[in-house]
Amino acid sequence: MRHDIELDEDGLVARIVRASKEFLRRAGAYVRKVAQRKVATSPKASAPGQPPHTRQGALRRGIVFATDGEKSVLVGPGFRQLGESMSAHEFGGRYRRERYPKRPLMGPSLKESTPHLAKMWDGAVK
Repeated sequence: MRHDIELDEDGLVARIVRASKEFLRRAGAYVRKVAQRKVATSPKASAPGQPPHTRQGALRRGIVFATDGEKSVLVGPGFRQLGESMSAHEFGGRYRRERYPKRPLMGPSLKESTPHLAKMWDGAVK
């Protein structure tokens, strides 16, 4: 028995690129939503080791995501909206002459999202 198989490499690559772009947009939106849900509204500061609180919702609204097109996605607090304050919360440190303990938000959000992201990629290329 003899079979000839023809592979459309350009078509396959195009489908992979298209699926990658869509996956990155969906993954960025998913991680952003997980992070937003971790942020509680409260007039008091959160306990060290817990996600930071927001007073009026600026932190929740300030979590953004963007893709570079087809290879990576960046998710986190937007500098334009929140400035440098979130770095002091995420990693611990000084901001406006005050010392902040670690209140990680983005690291735990990504870790929680990882199993779901793998499922999102499964079957993405059709």
